[in-house]
Amino acid sequence: MSGKERILSIDVFRGLTMAAMILVNNPGSWEHIYVPLEHAPWNGCTPTDLIFPFFLFIVGMAIPFALGNRKEQGQKTKAIFVKILRRSALIFILGLIFYLFPKFDFANMRIPGVLQRIAIVYFFASIIFMESGWKAQRNIAVIILLGYWVLMALIPVPGHGPANLEPDTNLAAWFDFSLMKGHMWTEKSDPEGLLSTLPAVATGILGMLAGQWVRRRGDQNEKVVGLLVSGALLTGLGLFWDLAFPINKNLWTSSYVVYTGGLALTVFGITYWLVDVQKSRKWIAPFAAYGANCLAVYLASGFFSSALWAIPVNSSGGQMPLYTWIYENIFATWLSPINASAAFAITLILLWLIPLMVLYKRKIFIKI
Repeated sequence: MSGKERILSIDVFRGLTMAAMILVNNPGSWEHIYVPLEHAPWNGCTPTDLIFPFFLFIVGMAIPFALGNRKEQGQKTKAIFVKILRRSALIFILGLIFYLFPKFDFANMRIPGVLQRIAIVYFFASIIFMESGWKAQRNIAVIILLGYWVLMALIPVPGHGPANLEPDTNLAAWFDFSLMKGHMWTEKSDPEGLLSTLPAVATGILGMLAGQWVRRRGDQNEKVVGLLVSGALLTGLGLFWDLAFPINKNLWTSSYVVYTGGLALTVFGITYWLVDVQKSRKWIAPFAAYGANCLAVYLASGFFSSALWAIPVNSSGGQMPLYTWIYENIFATWLSPINASAAFAITLILLWLIPLMVLYKRKIFIKI
């Protein structure tokens, strides 16, 4: 992304999303969480269920800015595709290490994961961008979403009978279990499984289309209107599709893609209007700092939290993880359990902001 092309609102939107991700991933106690900070048990969508699709949407949005000039200049060289493959592979490997740490139990290693899905979506979305125009990209997204609906709603599940969308007996769960038994989030399924990553690519494509809309020359207010109108239409379509193909994060259903894509367009449209059209920037530094080094802080915060869980400490009630000891002795002593749990997560966000602000002010961007 060149300096002339940089859209500051993308960094802000990415930073808002990453801060929210740290908030929901690090409660002081998993037994005391505000409902909006939890995932929907199965069908449905909470604010927490918006975070991952928003991030994949942003991954797609950044692609036209990163590769657009090269594509326009006809630079479809081997080196560019090798760079795409190398970056995807690095993110995927980091995802594997992320779940292996700190025990490095390779026998029970989880293969799917958040970073793994990001890597796959980035790879396919980048290739699609380099090899096609926006109309073809739109059509590919539509084909993916309709095709996934047909697969999940009509194809019988071996060993379970007719097609169904129930936990552990749906086609995606069977597919992942057949290929990755013993290497998933649960014994029988994984929320970042392989088959459900197919519609996640469509989430990336939606972001890619939005990025091309914002990147093109034209009136900024017209771009805002386009983002907000498209967001409203997709959100409505997602709610309508929910009647036949329920909104479900674990299955990454087509209705979920359209619904969350619509909300992502809406939230980004508002952010773009505030930051890049109205130039309202006094409040954005913390979020821009998070957005500028998002993957780096995601990894660092994840490794840090895993280390806190792995370090045992002695207490009057016996041995417990350092993570729990901090929650119980620093936060839960003066706050109610649910507020202490939230305060723990908010404190982590603020602590990580310190090094991020230093990096941002010094214009140091850790690229992955």
